[in-house]
Amino acid sequence: CEALGFFSALIALPETTTKEDLLAEIDRLNASRRIDGILVQLPLPAHLAKSAAEIIERIDPRKDVDGFHPVNVGRLVTGEEALVPCTPHGCLRMLELAGIEMDGKRAVIIGRSNIVGKPLLHLLLARHATVTICHSRTEDLAAVAREADILVAAVGKPRFVTADMVKPGATVIDVGINRIAEKKLVGDVDF
Repeated sequence: CEALGFFSALIALPETTTKEDLLAEIDRLNASRRIDGILVQLPLPAHLAKSAAEIIERIDPRKDVDGFHPVNVGRLVTGEEALVPCTPHGCLRMLELAGIEMDGKRAVIIGRSNIVGKPLLHLLLARHATVTICHSRTEDLAAVAREADILVAAVGKPRFVTADMVKPGATVIDVGINRIAEKKLVGDVDF
């Protein structure tokens, strides 16, 4: 951040932080003129997990750089300008920079998380792609995946997508980060 010329503050609260203390910190950051964006790192510790929605909703939507606040989610769904989660936005930018046509193409997203799958659905729809979301209960998921011109794997399972699930010539984006051994990371796609 410093190299790019902007201020950044990492506030590492102890794992034992109470909900009240975390909300007070968010209130302080919301009120600060120096802070333009707030990101609460998820997942939260177990004792705060049930309060995640309340904690995210406490962030001023104009400072919600994750795009998780219900106001930003609503704006994304309705096609209004909004702060968008970074990973889905990055997937879209990769497609744009690679010159991949989205208009009229069939996109399949494997994974329906609020962090990647659902926001990416709306970003691709806004680019006129026909989008299918797959999940653990999708029948014949491999056949659905094979229909994709653009296939995004965001399921969180190591090497889940195999060659028989990919149509020749399809564009594949692997969002997965899975630790399978000490110092060994793999994606959701078995390349």
